[in-house]
Amino acid sequence: MNLLADLQSVWDLLTSPLFIVLYIAAVVLLMVAIVVSVMINEYRFSSFVRKIDSRAEKEKEEKEQPGCRFEMLKKIDEERMSAKPASFSDNITLEEFCDMFRNFAAGKLHLFYDIDIIREFVAGLAVSRIIILQGMSGTGKTSLAFAFGEFIGNPSTVIPVQPMWKERSDLLGYYNEFTKRFNETLLLQKMYEADGRQDMFITILDEMNIARVEYYFAEFLSLLEIPNSRSRNLDVVSDHWDTDPKNIKNGRVHLPDNMWFLGTANNDDSTFAISDKVYDRAMVINIDTKSEPFAAPSFRTVPVSARKFAELAKRAEEEHAVSADTLEKLKKTDNFLAENYHISFGNRIMKQILQYVPVYVACGGTELDALDDILAKKVLRKLATQNMTYRKAELETLCDTFNEYFGADRMKSCIETIKRVARNG
Repeated sequence: MNLLADLQSVWDLLTSPLFIVLYIAAVVLLMVAIVVSVMINEYRFSSFVRKIDSRAEKEKEEKEQPGCRFEMLKKIDEERMSAKPASFSDNITLEEFCDMFRNFAAGKLHLFYDIDIIREFVAGLAVSRIIILQGMSGTGKTSLAFAFGEFIGNPSTVIPVQPMWKERSDLLGYYNEFTKRFNETLLLQKMYEADGRQDMFITILDEMNIARVEYYFAEFLSLLEIPNSRSRNLDVVSDHWDTDPKNIKNGRVHLPDNMWFLGTANNDDSTFAISDKVYDRAMVINIDTKSEPFAAPSFRTVPVSARKFAELAKRAEEEHAVSADTLEKLKKTDNFLAENYHISFGNRIMKQILQYVPVYVACGGTELDALDDILAKKVLRKLATQNMTYRKAELETLCDTFNEYFGADRMKSCIETIKRVARNG
């Protein structure tokens, strides 16, 4: 009886509403605990997987970016940190600069040039970042550009142009997908080194017209037309790496304002003709004969900063501006050439004249000599692009016009250019 009573009591307890509620609550709590446990484990597993994926992605990125892809430019950054500030000559005039350069070339390097060539060279540097040194082989074109680098204490960089060059990557280099490195050319290194420096940097494009200049140098020609030098940037890569050199911004390198390109050109059957697009933007120096040796009284290097050189050129424009009389003669000459030969100065050439003539005068020359030189090279050379076979009589009239406007035998280079065109047709 007692056992049955105990069993009945247990049954009554199990079937009581309170017990059922507690049972259901316990089951619910257990299920909640199981669900929470599963969610926690799933979260932990997901985190673990994400860590593995993240690590794998990082390893993949590290594998794709093995160090710095611009090793030489990175070294330039490191060298800059320990470089000493350069010192420059400040108290000098353009005339002294030309005389000292001529004496330095003769005394130090045994290279002899007429003072007129030196004046044309220095005045050309003041007008354009592109200089074309043309003439017969062996007359000292490359040597002149090389000597100037030695004179200013920053050796010129010689870039031998190759016949197969067709695009700017031939000058700047390219990214190698296999090695994950950028093939850094000497020019790219010098551009990067010049950026942020005060020195004048001279780059010699040796035998520049052995390939088509307007192909491989096209982007440089366009960038140098931009007035704001800080906007002259070249794309070298399409993306950014954290290990890239500090002055490679968004895959672009800056074309600095303190860099000049001096191209030597031989005019023979083995080379291409230089297009008007290049000639119009460049200053031209003809070196056709060798000068007589002379004894230099003294010589030394004269380091001049790009800013100082620009200041000297600016001062020359202010102190030796083209006279009103010469401007009037230029206007008459322009009208005559436009009416009879369909040749006009154009805004670019007129701007170059207004810069070139004052600097040439500041270098120790005369206004008419400077005008004679630049008109022959920048304007009258365009006569050679026309068929003058049946117009030789008109060319004689053109010679008479120059003698009338500027004085007999005063514009010798212009007259010689006209006669050469008449001879060659």
